Amino acid sequence: MSSSFFSILETVKDPEVPVLSILDLGIVRAVNETKEEIEIVITPTYSGCPAMDMISAHIKQAMAANGHEQVTITTVLSPPWTTDWLSESGKEKLKTYGIAPPIGATTDKRVLMSEFSSVHCPHCNSENTQLISQFGSTACKAFYTCKECLEPFDYFKCH
Repeated sequence: MSSSFFSILETVKDPEVPVLSILDLGIVRAVNETKEEIEIVITPTYSGCPAMDMISAHIKQAMAANGHEQVTITTVLSPPWTTDWLSESGKEKLKTYGIAPPIGATTDKRVLMSEFSSVHCPHCNSENTQLISQFGSTACKAFYTCKECLEPFDYFKCH
């Protein structure tokens, strides 16, 4: 991928978690350039993600603002996106934003079944937290509360 394309795509933010770029999320799978157009291949964080249309529009806007008018966005579902594709920088940005980043790798099947018992509070770093609901502010998050600082927070679920 051309470094200029990388710089442009870094400016495109996730509308659901605006501190993350689409590169932090790891949803950009490829950038293919021909004489006629630029194709950007993306994978949604989950099938049917409502943010993908907006992300596609924002990619096209960012590319056009940088002189690249002929841009095609291709969505691929396989292989499916996994939280393993989140950048380390993205995980730090989540924590700073107040969202606990995913714990573990999806190769450890316990994380897929929510069997990890200690989600660290992004506010005070305590492990003394409690799952309130498997469903948070978006489908990719669970809702927790910290028993130490008493703050509620989202946890970016592994998948």
